[in-house]
Formats: sequence, structure tokens, C-alpha cells
Amino acid sequence: RPWLNSLLAALNTVFVAMQAAYILWAVLAEQRPRAAIATLMMFTCRGLLGCSTQLPLPAEFLGSGMDFPVGNVSFFLFYSGHVAGAVIASIDMRRVGRRRLAVLYDTLNLLQFVRLLACRGHYTIDLAVGVGAGLVFDMLAGWYLDSKNIDSGDNRCCSSCQKALVSQKLTS
Repeated sequence: RPWLNSLLAALNTVFVAMQAAYILWAVLAEQRPRAAIATLMMFTCRGLLGCSTQLPLPAEFLGSGMDFPVGNVSFFLFYSGHVAGAVIASIDMRRVGRRRLAVLYDTLNLLQFVRLLACRGHYTIDLAVGVGAGLVFDMLAGWYLDSKNIDSGDNRCCSSCQKALVSQKLTS
């Protein structure tokens, strides 16, 4: 059913736009850079992996006009940026107490995962590593912000601030 695949690919595109809009909102409107930094790290790493490894399209690939790659292009992006971006956004939502929105994103991400498997849009390992990449790059972004003593805007202090507060309480 090519029409169904095209419809699901269009909905997937809307979900990716929702991820991008949320992450941009977090950094621009709420002054919380962690998700944006995690996303930049994730896509940078993904691009570097894409330059160093090229995977062929799966033989059973069921593409649509909405999908990348189009035609007989090498399938060079190792892990799923769609999945990793949704994980980064979901973690950020939980961090600031938007649990219902996070559950919605997790559910949509699971549906996206199933669609990409069903149409052979990614290898299974690409999707699994996408989940892991989202978790790892969120953690790395947090470490980066802590190392720079930058408040990530998520209602918690950086580690240096916490150490200063603890030492101030001990000396008082």
C-alpha cells in the first residue's frame, strides 16, 4: 500500500518538525541550551560517521516521496537521527517536568521506529543506536555545560555551583 507508506512518511516528517520546533523553543524562548547542544553534537557525530561508513540501501526498502534516501542513493547515515532527536527532546521534557508531552513524544517515537522497520527505512541497529545516541549526547551536553559552569536553564545548578553551595553551607 504505497499510499499508506506515503501518509506515514508525511506524519513522520511532521513529528521531526515538532522535535525541531521544541528544541528551538527550548533554546531561544526558554534559554535552555542543553537539548540544542545535544542535537548539534548528535548530528555532527552522525555526519562524521556518514563520511566514514556507507551502508547500502536495504534490499526491501519501501521508500516514498517523503523519505530519504530517494532513489538508489547510498544509505550512509549510520544511526537514526529521527529517533535520536526524539529521545533528546523527550529527555529534555522530563527534565523540566513536561511528563505528558514526553510520553507523547516517546509514543510517537515508538510508532516512528515501527514504521522505519516496516518500510526498511533503517536497519534495526540504526534505530537501536539512535536511542542510545540520544541518551549519550544528552549526557555529554550536560557534562559540557557543567564544565563551562553554564546554567542549562533546567532549574538545577551546574556541578560547580552545587559544590560552592555545599562548601558554603559547611563553612557556615
